[in-house]
This record gives sequence, structure tokens and C-alpha cells, in this order.
Amino acid sequence: MDDDNQIIVPPSFIALCSDARGRLRMSAATVRERHELCEDLACSLVERAQQLHHDAPSEQGVLAGMHAALATPTSGLAPEEARWVVLRLAELLGWHSPELAEPGLSPR
Repeated sequence: MDDDNQIIVPPSFIALCSDARGRLRMSAATVRERHELCEDLACSLVERAQQLHHDAPSEQGVLAGMHAALATPTSGLAPEEARWVVLRLAELLGWHSPELAEPGLSPR
């Protein structure tokens, strides 16, 4: 993703958009746009997650609920993007990353 754009897309997100050989499955501009959307969504969910945690028994429960909501087709996110958003949200909150099934795999 070498061009003059200053948005740095982390390797964890690039991996979502790459095939088994590491080649992007979409244009670099689309990857940047999807990353920016997902990053903005994770940042915007921080306050809501903190509010929910006030009434919820666990951080993991809050994150699992958010993942369930984001993983629906109506969210506009691909399943792997929904997973990335929740893991990024956990990182932003300083919470332990939840156990989330990889997209396409059955939960443990």
C-alpha cells in the first residue's frame, strides 16, 4: 500500500483483505476506506461499551454482545470486519480480547 496517502492501515486489517498469498483482494483505496470505517466504528463504541459495562456483569459479555450485533448482515460489515472492530474496541478499552470464532468457523 505504497502511495501518498497518510492513513496507515495495520497489518491485522490488511490480512482481512488479503488472499492466502498475501495479495489484496480489493484496491488499496478500498482497504483504506474499510479500515477507516472500522476504526471509526471501534472508537465510537468506546463510550457505549463503558456504559454497558456499568450494568453488565463482565467486559467479555459486553464485547460478545457487540460482536453479535456487528456480525449481522444488516450491520454493513463483513464478518471478519465485525471481529476486527470488537478486538480493536477491546484494545482501546484496555480489556482482555474476547474469544471470538474466526469467520467461517464454528464457535468453540
